[in-house]
This record gives sequence, C-alpha cells and structure tokens, in this order.
Amino acid sequence: MNRTIIASVVAFAAIAGIEQRVAEADLSKGVIGAFKSQLVISAEELPEGKNDKETIAKIKAAKLSALTGEQKEDVTYWHFHYTAFLSKTGNTKLKLEFYNGKQLSADQQLDGIDPKSGALTGEINIDEDQGLAKGKTYTIKMVGPNDAVVASTTLTMK
Repeated sequence: MNRTIIASVVAFAAIAGIEQRVAEADLSKGVIGAFKSQLVISAEELPEGKNDKETIAKIKAAKLSALTGEQKEDVTYWHFHYTAFLSKTGNTKLKLEFYNGKQLSADQQLDGIDPKSGALTGEINIDEDQGLAKGKTYTIKMVGPNDAVVASTTLTMK
C-alpha cells in the first residue's frame, strides 16, 4: 500500500484491555469530504488509488459492516483498522464508544490527536471481556468534548 502516514503512532494504550494506536491519515480534502462524519472499519489500512475517485471507490469496497473474531481459549477477539473522517476538527482528545442500542458496552480514550487533522487512522484489538459480544451489532461513535459525535458507523461482531 502507498498510504503515507504523516505522523508516527501518537498513542499506545491498553485501557480496560482495549489496545489501540492512532495516527493522522494523509488523505486529500476531496476524499475526506466524501466520507465526512463516517467511521470506516476495515480489515487492513485503507487502500489508496491514483486519484480521489479511485481512492473513494477503494475505500467503499474495503469498508466492513461485519467483522469475524478469532477464538482464543474461551474468548473471542476482534482486530480491525479504523479511519475516522471527522465532522469537526480542533480536538486533542477523542473517545471511541461502542453502543449496543442505547447502552454503552465499551470505550477507549484517544489522546495526542492533531487538532488540525480531518482524518485519523488506527487499529483496535478488543475482546469479549471488554463488554462486546459475538453476534451483536454495535454503533461505534467517535466523540469529542461534551459528547459531540464527530464520526460513527455500525458493525456486527461475528
């Protein structure tokens, strides 16, 4: 992949067993605008095309609506990449929240965010012990201060 990461990993954490890392994505304003407010979940880092139109098509093809976990002993683990196309910039801290209906199932604080970045990319490792359940569909929200949602999606954990 030709993805250029303009910043190295700015955070590594294992809070409540959720492991994550965050970086700023180097995407054009056109691509960011096409996915504004969306949280794209993918198996790998997002592919890049020769131009914005091709990149947008490749991102749409890579976007997952369901994710199959891996069984380790008695627990299912999920690993995925995310790219958040933010509806609002200016935050240095964001939180990734997993909702089952209106109930918060898991969350993760993301620190060290470039407040000028319109897109963030990272990886998440999470398992059933952190509150998620196999077969459930979650609304995943990236929220800023005052619980303002800056990106979201739905994902079924298989």
